[in-house]
Amino acid sequence: MENVEEKKKFIKNFMWNVLGTGLNSFNSLFFLIIVTRINGINDAGIFSIGVAIALIMYTIGLYSGRLCQVTDIENKITDKDYVINRAFTCVVMFLISIGIVLIRGYDLYKAGIILLLCLFKALEAFDDIFYGIMQKNEMLYKVGQSLFIKSFAGIIGLFVIDLITKNLVISLIVLNLINILNILLYDKPVIDKLKDKFKNEKFEWNNVWGILKSEFFVFMNSFAGIYILNASKYAIDSYSVESIQAIFGYIMMPATVMTLFAQFILLPFLGKFKVLFEEKKIKQMRKLGFQIKLIVVAFGVFAVGIAYLIGTQVLTLIYGVELADYRIYLVSIIASYIMYAISYINLVLLTTIRKTFIQFVIYLICMIVAFIGSNILVKNYGISGATLSTAITLTVQFILYIIVSNFEFAKLKKECDKS
Repeated sequence: MENVEEKKKFIKNFMWNVLGTGLNSFNSLFFLIIVTRINGINDAGIFSIGVAIALIMYTIGLYSGRLCQVTDIENKITDKDYVINRAFTCVVMFLISIGIVLIRGYDLYKAGIILLLCLFKALEAFDDIFYGIMQKNEMLYKVGQSLFIKSFAGIIGLFVIDLITKNLVISLIVLNLINILNILLYDKPVIDKLKDKFKNEKFEWNNVWGILKSEFFVFMNSFAGIYILNASKYAIDSYSVESIQAIFGYIMMPATVMTLFAQFILLPFLGKFKVLFEEKKIKQMRKLGFQIKLIVVAFGVFAVGIAYLIGTQVLTLIYGVELADYRIYLVSIIASYIMYAISYINLVLLTTIRKTFIQFVIYLICMIVAFIGSNILVKNYGISGATLSTAITLTVQFILYIIVSNFEFAKLKKECDKS
């Protein structure tokens, strides 16, 4: 009976997580479609670079993220410690966003859009700490429900307000209000019901700052990861025009499905990885990771085939912008993201066994490759250079992660066998 209940709980958590995380992850796609159709390709270009900047700022707000919170073995850091830490990082995130806008010298309209998108991601980063608490209390389905409600309301809200006002700034203000209401009306009541479990917790400043210290390399890996994926967009912002930024955003968007698919599969197994590591079942841990990789590769091959056959036709239909000339770019980017998805799985496995510094080295190398490659190639070859730079960087990352993962797990298995 207990096994049946556990299976039902797992399915419930998994299904709601897929629905919620899926819609939340795809809301940028729907937002970009709405902006393109209603506001035009130039506003779509501004929105695209705004999302790219907001995403890298998001890593500052998120800092170590839910992964470290949920896989925290010792539980010496309380939920309140995590909440205070996250509030601090979100404030820092938004202040840095303002600094970037001022340094780049954007006009008031572009600056307003970018800052509102950064605020949107800051609210998401803060809300994620509540999601971590829910997940630790075996309520992952509540996380999925919250994400689904917030994302659905956000898409409808942005569409309706933008259709009425034709003003992207007003529409993004409403989008942020929807996020705030979701936190207050859905997430907070769920957390309030869990108060009995941590109402007597006291936060300690040493723990708050300790999170910043202990998870620094995890944060840097996330920061570098987002930079790597968006380096070409930042280069386009420097060397090209808004319309090209929008087109590159259109052909990049389907590729993110690879990462999202890997996340869908992985998230429900974070606790399982933690348990296997605690029990020193390294072989089983690697086997589970390998099985997930096989599923991701199979999905990736399918995605590449679909992209080659009908990818640009579908995107043209969706955005109303002719993209037939960009088929090879679309296929190349999706193929590159298969490697990125595998690297992401290795990242989770290495993070679970607390091997973060070596990942920092990998990402530092890849950041350098991405920075040099994107600026040189985009400046000289435009969107072709942006695609090539992305492919080269993700290939380098894939190779490095394979080498490091095999080495670290082989070493860990020997240590466990000895003990």
